[in-house]
Amino acid sequence: MKLFRSVAACLAMSVALPALPAVAQDAVFPGDSTSGTYFDYMKTVYARAGNPEISMLPLTSFDKEFEIVGLGAESWEQSEDGLTWTFTLREGLMFSDGHPLTAEDYVFALQRAATDGYDFAWYWDFAAGIENWNAVVNGEADVSTLGIEAVDDRTISVTTASPKPYLPSVVSLWYPVPKHVWDEHGDDYAVNVDTLVASGAYMVESWEKNDNTITYVRNPNYTGPWPGELDSFEVNQSLGQPEVGLPAFMAGELGLAYLNRGQIPFMEERMGDNIRRNAIFAVSYISFDLDAPPFDDVNVRRALALAVDREEMTSTVLADLAIPGASILPPGYPGHNQAIVDQAVFDPERARELLAEAGYPGGEGFPEVEIWYRDQGGYNGAITAPMLQYLQAEYEEHLGITMGIRVMPIQDWMQALTEETNNLFLSPYEYDYIDPSNFFGIFYGGGRHDHRLPEYDALVEQAGSASEWEERLALYEEAEQILLYDNVSVIPLVHPIQTFVFADGISGEATVPTENGLSASSRLTPYFYTHLTVE
Repeated sequence: MKLFRSVAACLAMSVALPALPAVAQDAVFPGDSTSGTYFDYMKTVYARAGNPEISMLPLTSFDKEFEIVGLGAESWEQSEDGLTWTFTLREGLMFSDGHPLTAEDYVFALQRAATDGYDFAWYWDFAAGIENWNAVVNGEADVSTLGIEAVDDRTISVTTASPKPYLPSVVSLWYPVPKHVWDEHGDDYAVNVDTLVASGAYMVESWEKNDNTITYVRNPNYTGPWPGELDSFEVNQSLGQPEVGLPAFMAGELGLAYLNRGQIPFMEERMGDNIRRNAIFAVSYISFDLDAPPFDDVNVRRALALAVDREEMTSTVLADLAIPGASILPPGYPGHNQAIVDQAVFDPERARELLAEAGYPGGEGFPEVEIWYRDQGGYNGAITAPMLQYLQAEYEEHLGITMGIRVMPIQDWMQALTEETNNLFLSPYEYDYIDPSNFFGIFYGGGRHDHRLPEYDALVEQAGSASEWEERLALYEEAEQILLYDNVSVIPLVHPIQTFVFADGISGEATVPTENGLSASSRLTPYFYTHLTVE
């Protein structure tokens, strides 16, 4: 693939920059979305304003080593039958207005989510398996039958339809809603600074509605773990893209900037000690309509898998943007299995043999196909075009297959994926919680794809309920073997990485890489913002 090596070598900086940045004068960090109305993660996830999770206190969360830590919850325990979890809140928790934060605020948050068209409602069935969740969401049962209860001010009981040994990880996205404020203002409490109250280490001081830039200050009434070390900081949502973020960084207006591929060599030469990399727990993979020709033939799918040189792709057109992805689970993620990874090889000769066995020698007679992908920014936006173009060239060179490319709005892409209006997709997925069940669950029972493999489903279901970690790992290994190699339902391609640079004067535990050389980024909230200091 000499073409791609040449392209990689010739990529230039996309912006003109001064020689060296000034020290950041203020604690300003980039965001990633200027849209959204409600500053409430439990009202909307996909259309939330800014980053409300900075000022909200989840029951649990993860540190930079991705070890689970109790935040709102002091402790938790699972019943002997595995179906009931009891979470005990920390004593003395309160909102920023001084009102006590109790179990009722957490329970109310999920009761409202189940009855108010929450766009993340699927998570609490798919991941948590809360008893009667779908029945309540679909209006078939009263909210009082939901498997959650505030036993007293400090005790939450959660009943699941089947054992969920990883539930403490799932509830890292369970935030409280201040019921005493909601009772007075309804959902609109979350659209005005004057009625916002915080449960986390920081609270909102100001909010620019035109672009959702928000200034945070310490919450004086916060008594939980990870108290904020910054007196105040701003998250500027308009500076998330590297093309605008790095110039602001170089001018001393930003404490951190995310880098695109053209900017990385420039900044490594000038501020190499300040560069950090974050392995995003995500995967990009090819998926198929398994019932539609030509991809209903497993030999066709195997041929496509063997014709991808992941090492070359990630060292050329995706250099510094992704690492080879030969597994559903990214490296460092619990359950990542090297035995699965080692089976993924680049073997174009065998790929051609399989394609011939399927009736398409040298690609002759193979229908023209089109791979569909969703239009988006961030790290996915950075890798999409070069990855698709690389795949297009690989399949033409090694298999004689012509593959078109179509990029579409995310809502159209998702509808096409679920309704199978095309037979070939490039699909991204990023973790929602830290457990193998998160990734394997997206293929369970059809999941986000109409892949119904009874043997796979049985293994995933058994692994999800097993109490012993080693037993779970063995079951997930069997399931992944079926998914990737026996049936070739999907073809994992890459795991994205994110490269960013800190300004001089920004320090704290969040800036210190882990033993594997990776660092926390703002995606790891609330850990990131509570473990930074500005000199």
